[in-house]
Amino acid sequence: MGTLLTPAFGTVFWATLSFLLVLFILRKLAWGPILKALHDREESIREALRSADKAREEMANLNSDNDRLLQEARAARDAMLKESRDLASTVVSDAKAKAKVEASKEVEIARQAIQIERKAAIAELKSEVAKLSIDIAERLLREELTDSGKQKTLVDKLIAESTLK
Repeated sequence: MGTLLTPAFGTVFWATLSFLLVLFILRKLAWGPILKALHDREESIREALRSADKAREEMANLNSDNDRLLQEARAARDAMLKESRDLASTVVSDAKAKAKVEASKEVEIARQAIQIERKAAIAELKSEVAKLSIDIAERLLREELTDSGKQKTLVDKLIAESTLK
């Protein structure tokens, strides 16, 4: 047992030469494309990560734009609602004022009509009273003036009253 197994020099040479040849062939034919594929894969992963970051930034920008647009829309809606309320309030107050003016005009017209009617009624009443007074005076005078003594007394009385005034 004293001898170790030692390979022959030729076997070692040819094995080393074969290994180096296989190593060279693999390097030229397999490792280059494998390394290139790995490098391309790394680059595509980096590009995908950059695209994801860019998409995330764009989404954040879109969200901020959406929030801004939503706030602008709300502000516009609030302004329109306020304008509508103000317009409605103005229309209602204008209508009330116009109604008051119209009511005042109607009341004034009614007052004037009542005054005119009242004056007409008073004038008609005076006219009727005057007619009645004349009629009564006429009848009384006929009866009174039939007697000549009463006529003289009445004329004297009227002359005395007219000179006193």
